[in-house]
Amino acid sequence: MQQPLNQYPEQIARDRIDDRLRAAGWDVQDRDSLAFHTALGIAVREYQTDIGPADYVLFVDRQAVGVVEAKPDNWGVRITSVEEQSEGYANAHLKWVKNNAPLPFVYESTSKITRFTNGRDPNPRSREVFTFHRPETLKAWAHAAHSFRTGVSELPGLKLNGLRDCQIAAITNLETSLKTDKPRALVQMATGSGKTFTAITQVYRLLKHAGARRILFLVDTKNLGEQAEQEFMAFLPNDDNRKFTELYNVQRLTSPSIAGDSQVVISTIQRMYATLKGEPLDEGAEEENPAEQKWRRKEPLPVVYNPKLPPEFFDVVVIDECHRSIYNLWRQVIEYFDAYLIGLTATPDNRTYGFFQKNVVSEYTHEKAVADKVNVGNEVFLIETEITQAGETLKAEQLIEKRERETRARRWDTQDDEQAYAATQLDRSVVNPDQIRTVIRTFRDKWPEIFPGRKELPKTLIFAKTDSHADDIIQTVRQEFGEGNDFCRKITNGAKNPKSSLTAFRNDYYPRIAVTVDMIATGTDVKPLECLIFMRDVKSKNYFEQMKGRGTRVLQPDDLKKVSPSAKAKTHYVIVDAVGVTKSLKTASQPLDSKPSILFKDLAMGLMMGDRSEETVSSLAARLSRLDNKLGAEDQEKITNEGGKPLTVIVRDLFDAIDPDKVEADAKAAGHPEPDDAAMQAAREDRIQQAANIFTGPLINLMDTIRRDNEQTIDHDNLDTLLRAEWAGDVAENAKKIAQEFEDYLTENRDEIEALSIYFNTPARRAEVSYAMIKEVLKKLIKDRPRLAPLTVWRAYAHLDDYKGSSPASDLTALVALIRRVTGLDEKLTRHSERVRRNFQNWVLNRHSGAGEKFSEEQMDWLRMIRDHLATSFTIERDDLDMSPFDGKGGMGQMYALFGNGMDEVMIEMNEALSA
Repeated sequence: MQQPLNQYPEQIARDRIDDRLRAAGWDVQDRDSLAFHTALGIAVREYQTDIGPADYVLFVDRQAVGVVEAKPDNWGVRITSVEEQSEGYANAHLKWVKNNAPLPFVYESTSKITRFTNGRDPNPRSREVFTFHRPETLKAWAHAAHSFRTGVSELPGLKLNGLRDCQIAAITNLETSLKTDKPRALVQMATGSGKTFTAITQVYRLLKHAGARRILFLVDTKNLGEQAEQEFMAFLPNDDNRKFTELYNVQRLTSPSIAGDSQVVISTIQRMYATLKGEPLDEGAEEENPAEQKWRRKEPLPVVYNPKLPPEFFDVVVIDECHRSIYNLWRQVIEYFDAYLIGLTATPDNRTYGFFQKNVVSEYTHEKAVADKVNVGNEVFLIETEITQAGETLKAEQLIEKRERETRARRWDTQDDEQAYAATQLDRSVVNPDQIRTVIRTFRDKWPEIFPGRKELPKTLIFAKTDSHADDIIQTVRQEFGEGNDFCRKITNGAKNPKSSLTAFRNDYYPRIAVTVDMIATGTDVKPLECLIFMRDVKSKNYFEQMKGRGTRVLQPDDLKKVSPSAKAKTHYVIVDAVGVTKSLKTASQPLDSKPSILFKDLAMGLMMGDRSEETVSSLAARLSRLDNKLGAEDQEKITNEGGKPLTVIVRDLFDAIDPDKVEADAKAAGHPEPDDAAMQAAREDRIQQAANIFTGPLINLMDTIRRDNEQTIDHDNLDTLLRAEWAGDVAENAKKIAQEFEDYLTENRDEIEALSIYFNTPARRAEVSYAMIKEVLKKLIKDRPRLAPLTVWRAYAHLDDYKGSSPASDLTALVALIRRVTGLDEKLTRHSERVRRNFQNWVLNRHSGAGEKFSEEQMDWLRMIRDHLATSFTIERDDLDMSPFDGKGGMGQMYALFGNGMDEVMIEMNEALSA
């Protein structure tokens, strides 16, 4: 028979503490009716000690392990003042028990909050926990050689081999933070600098050396989870020749079930919430990160205790991309766990700093990463067109094409009235094919100028507004470049086989261009990327920085050449801004307050991912009811086929889920004759859960497509005009900086590198500078200053000197011309091949102007071959005559036959004359 509830505040608190102890697996007993055989863990009320009765003494397997000091709720504000009292009971002698040492586990609790101190820690400090730890946990902790925090305090020194300086600093500082028991730490490292590798190194050390039992690696999209799993699988510790997954079990969650032997669990925050709730989750809910959804709950998600996943389940939670998806509604999921929280991000904002209590253990910015050659910087190339900036007007009685968004079915209609469309409507309600064509065609024509010396288009990623926009871009790219399907591919969540396309984009020659909406906008690693084209605007500052981060990653020259054979090294990446994204106003982050107007899709996704509020259900039901009233039979059938129920039934189930009479009936049926608020809420949530089960990602997308105006207007008649296609910013100032940096580098190394020493100190000997000597200069330059690739520097001097000619054919010939320009041999930039041709012409004219013998035509053919050789190889020597193209014309023997004993004199003359 149920005992009547106590009435006084402290007694009410104790009743609720009893409930929380029972939920955590403890059998709560009175001292006078103690029976140890009933459970592993026994919480004994009012147990006698030599200083008086303790509110609760915790026994595990008949051994006393801890105490609980209970207080009424109004003690919450001063609960830490109770610590001396609870410590006194922990240090006291228990009646009937020989406890020579203090009890290690100490709690102070009201019905609302619980604080815990582990006396086995090196510096015991109380911390707030979600609820009491389970008996099995305290048993394991009591029998362990030392506590986890003791293990952390004794972490051995870090082995540095294989780690970058920024990673060493991050791990060292993070471990210092952990050793001082700071509960939260933020690792800020620039995109591409190895955040995930750093995190896995730390996870490995905590598992191996500190005794961590289980670590959660939290992400916010399925794609990032899969990528993290691959990085764990590939990770090879620097102190073991076995891979991480040979040493420890790694599980990526795809269901609510977590394997008992998993030591690293990778999960999206959406999946972890569903797991805590014991609910299934549609995979569509993991495709998009929650921070990008406009739907917001007014109240945080209600996280409740899950005995299968208690708060102590993880020792550490590593949160990837922690700047975006752990606030507002999801924060409780993170704070449920009694674990260290480690955040990883490249772009923290004020919320991030606040959440991690300003404990920033690594501040490694993009600028530092570029300076350290961990990242590459970017340059911005602008493409501006009339329609991109100002929109256009559809004329009255104009024959226009209409296209269904989903099926792409087309029909023709007549425009009734004149209608203007703004730039913001492009590729949403209105598509202007010539606007897309103008941008793509301009890029096609300009990319050789953007990437001089390259034979194939560098790997390029285009950001589109929608899947439909992406399809339009892909077709235009293939047409304008005259290439097949493999040249340009879509990589979005809605595309077929996005993973295989992403792998090919990363590792193979094709595709050269990928078009995405958001799948590889953040977090995804595609190191060979050298060009980002923005055909969509981005309002979030952090999101824009993350998108730019796709291009900043470095890789070894040989790895780049595997996919882009003509590339020398990745020295920078280029942003092609076709929509003004580099100029538009950016907000710091998503606003904290929910927006008054919530998109249908966000509302439905919210319900699918756990929002159980009446407001959400009512609003969604009302919108679907309106949709139900206006849909034709064909669209109704589509919804029925996808959802398994007619839309009318879906709407009815939603309204029934919040019907007070039906909710009350369910509560009574559950054993509550007079249901209180808690019983009604439980019954309501059950009904809403049943109604929400039908919603999946595909069904929501289908409803959203049908609900929106299903047609786009295709404006074929208004043709676009290119306004601008040039480098952004103060081009002259940028050119001066690059030129000055190049000049400084040559000056610094004038006495260190032989070729530079000749050009600077004894320019009359420049004919002695060989091909190998110039290659030595280039090799050192690229190693020391990859930003100063000769073709990049050439572009800077070309602007400063107003050079209108063509670019050099190679870095080597560009380097010779630039060295001559810096050392003053040439007043203006002069292409090496042009100078060689001009000098050759003058040399021949001088030879022929005198009374001496003139060259025959056969000799001239041979001399022209030498001229062309000097245009690329700088000097001619006897050994060169045994190589192409000379060997095909008879080699040294033929030259001797033509020039006799004067052969060597001719070569010396040409070396000197053509290098002048």
